Amino acid sequence: MFRFFLSFSLLLVCFVGISNRAFAGNGDEASYRKAYLTEKDNTKKFWRQVALGKFYQLNNVQKADSIRYAIIDASRTESDSAKLQALIFDLRIEALQGNKTAYYAKILQLQPYLSRTDSKLNQVNIFHLLAEYHIAYREFEQADIYLTEALRFSKRVRSYALIAETNRLFAKLNMEQNKRAASLDYAETSIQYARRSTDKSLMAKCMNMQSAIYSFFGQVELSVSKNFIALQLAKEANDFPQVAQYQREIGESQYQIFNYDNANTFFLQSRETAIKIQDTRLVGLADTDIGLVKLAKKEYAEAIAELKGVVRTLQSFNDQDGLGLAHKYLGNAFNEQKKYDEALRYYNMALVYFESASNRSEIASVYHLVGTVFAEQGKYKNALNYLNRSIDIRSQYGYIGGIYPSYKEIADVYKKTGNMKLAYQYLDMYSDYSDSARIVEVSAKIAELSELYRSEQRERLIAIQADSIELQRKQKENTELRNIFQMYIIIGFLVVLALAAFILYNRWKQRNIRQLQREAEMNQTLLRSQMNPHFVFNAMSVIQSYIYENDTKNSTKFLINFSKLMRLILENSSKEFIPLATEIDILNKYLETQKLRFGDRFEYEVSVNEQLLEQEVIIPPMITQPFIENAIEHGQLHTIEGGFIHVRFTKDEEMLHVMIEDNGIGRKGSRNNKKSAEHKSMAMKITQDRINNLSYKYKILGRMEMEDYDKVEETGTLVNIYLPFRTEGGNS
Repeated sequence: MFRFFLSFSLLLVCFVGISNRAFAGNGDEASYRKAYLTEKDNTKKFWRQVALGKFYQLNNVQKADSIRYAIIDASRTESDSAKLQALIFDLRIEALQGNKTAYYAKILQLQPYLSRTDSKLNQVNIFHLLAEYHIAYREFEQADIYLTEALRFSKRVRSYALIAETNRLFAKLNMEQNKRAASLDYAETSIQYARRSTDKSLMAKCMNMQSAIYSFFGQVELSVSKNFIALQLAKEANDFPQVAQYQREIGESQYQIFNYDNANTFFLQSRETAIKIQDTRLVGLADTDIGLVKLAKKEYAEAIAELKGVVRTLQSFNDQDGLGLAHKYLGNAFNEQKKYDEALRYYNMALVYFESASNRSEIASVYHLVGTVFAEQGKYKNALNYLNRSIDIRSQYGYIGGIYPSYKEIADVYKKTGNMKLAYQYLDMYSDYSDSARIVEVSAKIAELSELYRSEQRERLIAIQADSIELQRKQKENTELRNIFQMYIIIGFLVVLALAAFILYNRWKQRNIRQLQREAEMNQTLLRSQMNPHFVFNAMSVIQSYIYENDTKNSTKFLINFSKLMRLILENSSKEFIPLATEIDILNKYLETQKLRFGDRFEYEVSVNEQLLEQEVIIPPMITQPFIENAIEHGQLHTIEGGFIHVRFTKDEEMLHVMIEDNGIGRKGSRNNKKSAEHKSMAMKITQDRINNLSYKYKILGRMEMEDYDKVEETGTLVNIYLPFRTEGGNS
């Protein structure tokens, strides 16, 4: 029972911690610009510019567009990773501007980078974009292949955000295939993983995907409720393009249920948000919807003026969908005024735009509208042709519920032509839809009747209570006793819970104290190992010998190198992590000092993947130095002809891999020297303790492996150390 209370209290503490967790803000433009303008290193300057561009994507779309070509130009002299990020930034701007043609064309340009990048994160992002491309062009099998690979890689790197985004795209893929249950399952899974990632912008996207699915399958109320949540999350994430988009979508849902005032409120809010982030295209789309509301209120002149203004605005963008909607609504305005020729002209222009965008849902909608115009003109053959084409497209590509209005129009056409048999047939097909509508009305009436029934029951209960006051009194006494007993149980439970929480807190505090003590002890041990007295005395002897020989040049060089080395060791030994560049500087100075000491009787090389320096990787200080000292001092590297020591830093499976190799006398040879063996054992223990401490603190599986460099002769040593991959900006 006590363990149960401990577990429960721990869960409660975790819940409170999660619910109260604060999220870091996006910063401000001034700080991003200052970081970019003051940076001197070209590679770092490029990444600062990308960070500034991403800030603009959320806060100022015009400025984001203005620097995208500068980012592309700057990436040409950088790594493949930089070039890839520049291309992705460019196509994101195309998406913000609604240019689907350019957006999808640029996605295909990313495909070669799948084989040119080792980063699983980059590969998954490319898989996502390629899947999005194939979903848009209804190449569902290829999209499924890319998403399956993306999910495998995402789980491999254990990224909740990547898993969430992959499931979101799976939901979209299944929705486009009319698989309602599967699409909703994937959407729910994406939301669960997005919550674990704590990325509110991603959570908003996943929630919006669920809203889109409900809307696609005709469940407007559920769609609106989910989009309200998405809107709130987007606001908390300061993702203003999403905020403007969701405000429009909620307004459009309100419009569908004829709540024009509420719809107009959300359209105006969307317009205000779009103006705030200087997104002219989103302003135009909001104006499109505002014109639609004016049309619904029979304000034809104002609606037409509004929509024609939108057309002028959107013509500066290649937003085929936005232009298609504006022309469709203009067609509706003239259709309602019985200006059929003008209506057909605008409908035909809308079809051209929607066909360019491959927007089959809207193509079907316009075909339906054209059919109704022909029916009004008495051109029944043309009317049936367009109405049936609308039904064919919706049957193949869209939600079946959208077909029923066309059934009703066809029934009316057959009725006008005197074909009553077919009129009744299509009216019967339409009745399936109207029956569904009646079911909603019946459900509402049942709810009213249920409430009336409950009211009558309460009145009857009052009448019965008036005839049984004594019985009620006894029951009340029993109830009070039961409540008192329950109160004592609750108090006892809370006392035990508080006690359990107190014990857990004390244990946690003691564990942290022990952790700090271990770190302090290791720092002291590390400093002592770096300031090896023999090394210092020998270095002093070398300087002394240079002075006796009047070798001013070498003594000065040795002394400067040695003093810089001591300063670096003293400055960085106490730190948990230092920049990889600093670690390499320490190694170079240490190895150069040892090389001067032994008269250039061995060679050394320190190599690093340039991408690690670009990413500003950090590493525990001087974690390699004990092994390098062992190689030189106890591996007798200076006595070997062609002696060498190599140190390499690479990234391996989301870990920082450090490899140290030398061709000294090896582990077998050094065992004969008891002092040497003891020193090597101490170096291994210090390093292993440090790795164990990092593994415990950062929940990773770091490790150290040693083997002979030449396995046949059993000479030399190869050391592999695997550490958490961390950067100055956070975990990667």
